[in-house]
Amino acid sequence: MTVNLHSDTQTKPTPAMRAAMAAAEVGDEQRGQDPTTAELERRVAELLGHEAAVFLPSGTMCNAIAMRLHIGPGGDQVLLDCAAHPIVAEAGGPAALSGATLTPLYGERGVFTAGQLQEALQVDGDRYAPRSRLVSVEQTTNIGGGRVWSPQQIEEVLAVARRHGLRTHLDGARLMNAVVASGVPASDYAGGFDTAWIDFSKGLGAPVGAVLAASRELIDEAWRYKQMMGGAMRQSGILAAGCLHALDHHVERLAEDHENARALAAGLAELPGVGIDPETVETNIVIFEVDDAPLFVERLAGEVDVLPLGPRMVRAVTHLDVDRAQIERALEAFAAAARP
Repeated sequence: MTVNLHSDTQTKPTPAMRAAMAAAEVGDEQRGQDPTTAELERRVAELLGHEAAVFLPSGTMCNAIAMRLHIGPGGDQVLLDCAAHPIVAEAGGPAALSGATLTPLYGERGVFTAGQLQEALQVDGDRYAPRSRLVSVEQTTNIGGGRVWSPQQIEEVLAVARRHGLRTHLDGARLMNAVVASGVPASDYAGGFDTAWIDFSKGLGAPVGAVLAASRELIDEAWRYKQMMGGAMRQSGILAAGCLHALDHHVERLAEDHENARALAAGLAELPGVGIDPETVETNIVIFEVDDAPLFVERLAGEVDVLPLGPRMVRAVTHLDVDRAQIERALEAFAAAARP
């Protein structure tokens, strides 16, 4: 059986999660009558330190709606890391849906500095340049290898944004990985942003769903865009119940994924022709270098499923459906693929 390290989106709901979903009390979410969805929104808003929240089908829709909330129709500027999800994996949505100009900042493994942000801002009324409107932070960094932004790094970036009157957004697709790895509460990371969200279909193991949190005023407006983009649902409590189960049962266990990722990185570092510093692995994403990534991945076919990132880089992601025994099997396959 193939060891699936392609992404933590590959998780399947556990039997206990399926049971919770089957037993969920439901109603019409568009009329505010689904109690399970309402409870999920309440808990996430509290978790992230915001007034209100809205349940959405995906994290991509969280980003899309947040940008519509913050960005005007005239090409306003969003500043974010060069490998952030809206740039590399949202099919040009920010431009198509919000008219946004995305300005990449070249951070270190996905983490840019307050100084880089300051230098990139358009704040002088230059009619030739897009107007700076929004700063977006990705926690943890995906293509950056699961790096955790520290509270200090976030606060420094937020301070620059506040000083210049910019809106701020936290892409918290793997926020709970950062929480477990650092011991810092989610609200300490997310509470200072105008909008923030967490995903339930990655390491937390739910099949569908993400929740966007903000002020009551912004969430009321977010509902309009949810309707506009086709994200409004009916008896969504069946899905929300899986997310609630994840909050109750799958957060602390993220530490196991982090341990497995470190074990994987340590094993990879011993292989000839593989480049990786295990000390850089903070959460559940392992990115390593080989001479020919497509060929390396091809050699793994049927044994391990991983994602090539360009000609030389490969990404492997641990999650709740991968145990230590499978990590050892994967390392055996990696060793065979690495042989000349």
